[in-house]
Amino acid sequence: MSGESPEEPAPQRVLSAPPLKPLDRLLQRWRFRKASPFIRPGDRVLDVGCADGALFRYLGDRLGEGVGIDPSLTRDVERGRYRLLAQAFPDPLPTGTFDVITMLAVLEHLPPEALEATPHACASLLDGGGRLVVTVPSPAVDRILHWLERARLIEGIGLHEHHGFQPARTMEVFCQPTFRLLEHRRFELGLNNLFVFERRASAHDTRG
Repeated sequence: MSGESPEEPAPQRVLSAPPLKPLDRLLQRWRFRKASPFIRPGDRVLDVGCADGALFRYLGDRLGEGVGIDPSLTRDVERGRYRLLAQAFPDPLPTGTFDVITMLAVLEHLPPEALEATPHACASLLDGGGRLVVTVPSPAVDRILHWLERARLIEGIGLHEHHGFQPARTMEVFCQPTFRLLEHRRFELGLNNLFVFERRASAHDTRG
């Protein structure tokens, strides 16, 4: 069963951002609960916007291998089943291919040029039949988060980076010949969106 192992604490002092507050962690774990059913035992997972690798710890023994990418990391981290890379996405790209790519609360932070390059980058990193799991908040969430930040209930990390991304654009970005939509559902009282895409197999695939 998914769940962060109490025996494996987060790597210490690897993020340039301030530590998350309890409400931040609660919302983060809510996203993990929605995403984790689409990650099968033994899957190789790329987590874009991984922060301190919390998703990998949440998955525990279900994780085959994890690679996380986050520009707020101060250094690369090697930790058991996973490693964290202090870099941006989609350039440069990690090596190899993956069964699942997760982008949880990430698209709204990407500037237009990075967003445009993201579908091709994801397609090149996924095996045929691989899954792309994305969460995108409603723009109305920004007003709530700003209030919670002023009340010091959340850290509000990266709020200034939001680019007004509309959840409906997610299907426009990824629903192209390379991907097909498997599922779209709302959660967090309708204020957040889960999208799951599958990379279509092609004649160039050598695995899967």
